[in-house]
Amino acid sequence: MPERTTKPTRPKRATSAKKAPRTPARRRRPDERPSQILEAALDVFGEKGLAAARLDDIARRAKLAKGTIYLYFPNKDELFRAVIRSTLVAELERAESLLTTGTPEEQLDAFMHGYWTFICSPTFERVHRLVTSEIPKFPDLARFYGTEVIARGHRLVSGVIRDGIAAGVYRDSDPIATARMIMGMFFIHGLWRTKRLYLPHLAVVSDKLMFEQLSDFLRAALRPDHGRPHHSTASVAPRSHS
Repeated sequence: MPERTTKPTRPKRATSAKKAPRTPARRRRPDERPSQILEAALDVFGEKGLAAARLDDIARRAKLAKGTIYLYFPNKDELFRAVIRSTLVAELERAESLLTTGTPEEQLDAFMHGYWTFICSPTFERVHRLVTSEIPKFPDLARFYGTEVIARGHRLVSGVIRDGIAAGVYRDSDPIATARMIMGMFFIHGLWRTKRLYLPHLAVVSDKLMFEQLSDFLRAALRPDHGRPHHSTASVAPRSHS
């Protein structure tokens, strides 16, 4: 009787280690969605411009359904306004809440420090780039920005200057014009600090030193006129630029 041949046993495959279950992404609470949408809108507006940006792009960036945006913002223009309110206007509101106590000098110091801190933040650069590139194309939004941001900031600072003049700690001047000079100087230095590659003479000037130079100059410019020498009316020889 022929012998039975036994089939060779196949080696068992090594069982792969079980993959750890994925941690589900945290679902944001409904009250967090507006800020989630605004953050995504700022990114998309900055990348594509206001005209080219679509709500679909913003919804995708925010990882939300497009319909969710309409629950909070009726259209793209209102979403843009909300971006400005959540950044620039929010910074002004913070400053307004702080400048309620203290002397005019203390209030101005607090404003300058807070404004410079905001100017040095990534948010300022992103919003400024968006505003300067898009605002001129949309007159209604330009008026909104001029009223809600520029004029409001000037009113805030001019109030501090007016109180300082009344208290005798600041020289007599036009408070609105003075506020414009203060905010303009900080604003332009905020832009220059991001262009050190093209402005090599500013490469050695740190943000801290730039703030100290600005604030020292403005304090000196605001001092009362008592004892200041009058400017000579004599003609001055032109400076040589050679």
